[in-house]
Amino acid sequence: MFFDTSFPSRRKLRALGAGAIALGLAVVTGCSGGAGADDGDKLKVGLVASLSGTYKPVGTELRAGFELYLETHDNKLGGREVELVVADEGDGPPTAVPATTKLVKKDKVDVLTGFVSGGSVNAVLPLVNQAKIPFLGSNARPTVKDLEYLWTTSFLSDEPGKAIAPYVKEKVDGPVYAIGPDYQGGYDELRGFTDEFKRVKGKLANPDGKTTWTPFPKTTNFMPYFAEIAKTDAKAVYCFYAGKAAIDFAKQYAQSDISHLPLYTAFVTEGSVLEAQGDAAKDIYSVLNYAADLDNDANRKFVADWTAKHDSQPTTYAMSSYDAAAVLDKAVADAAKDGEVTPQTVNKAIEGLGQIDSPRGAWEFGEKAHSPVQTWYLRQVRPDGDQLANVMVEDLATLGG
Repeated sequence: MFFDTSFPSRRKLRALGAGAIALGLAVVTGCSGGAGADDGDKLKVGLVASLSGTYKPVGTELRAGFELYLETHDNKLGGREVELVVADEGDGPPTAVPATTKLVKKDKVDVLTGFVSGGSVNAVLPLVNQAKIPFLGSNARPTVKDLEYLWTTSFLSDEPGKAIAPYVKEKVDGPVYAIGPDYQGGYDELRGFTDEFKRVKGKLANPDGKTTWTPFPKTTNFMPYFAEIAKTDAKAVYCFYAGKAAIDFAKQYAQSDISHLPLYTAFVTEGSVLEAQGDAAKDIYSVLNYAADLDNDANRKFVADWTAKHDSQPTTYAMSSYDAAAVLDKAVADAAKDGEVTPQTVNKAIEGLGQIDSPRGAWEFGEKAHSPVQTWYLRQVRPDGDQLANVMVEDLATLGG
């Protein structure tokens, strides 16, 4: 694929006058103008998320979380008006790459955010590095080597499983069956669990001692897999699924011959899928970096703002995307203090931000991984008034860095 080498020059810095500095304005060349605004007065943000396909429920919340931050901050980041350009990631790289290419090369965005699939992150990273623009992913991310412009406000994909594995070993008296989807995110999520589970002397119930993989995205009938699990000596099941696959998995699990086995998960009950799962989701355990009932000031504001606009509780997807906007807000303001804002100075400012006051609790970017050092929580689906909710049970671990 050919990458235009003219990106840096199109975003060449121009100095600010003292009056502009006093107004807290900074200039980003390559940004689009608006009514009554000079072209250099806007920050152009490209958001890529799954707005169609299996992970539409996830992508929709990524977009909604970022939009909520803008709506509650006068549509500004770091004092600069924002033009948000949204593109559909679909189910992964085949649609994510052309969507991102358009944002970077035609729309000339100054920063990228969003992305549901870890595979999409890897696929577009060469384009991001060529363009030299900050890339703030707001969903699970695989481990990558080139981190100069890559950050995530969510987590590394292997961390949920790593965080819950010791708890599962302690609570389950016997082998645990591991199952997940056969794509990059599934591999990372399940590897985190199985590697840590084995490290703490846990045993997998899978006959070959390895995770069972279900074809993605075509697997909609999980009953044959549940029948195979029933033939083992499994005392519990651990899995990762999201979006429509999570709905199918949870509903069928509740109707299967293994419904009596405790189900430990990452993401299976997170988001709008919980309402679709209904009573089938009762008692399912999940591990995540956020729960809507966390007791801190930032979360109380976030939940209040979210529920005023949406008929649901906020999710980790929305929260991480909301935090991506918060990171940009601080970084753009910090870059402006030096008299200029370009993608490169914003990227440098992200590196020096320190703690972020977040609905999940305070966190900061780890120096080596450019991902959050944060607390992980155990949640369980329980009645909350007349609805089911992912209720926080206890802290599990602090990971990251």
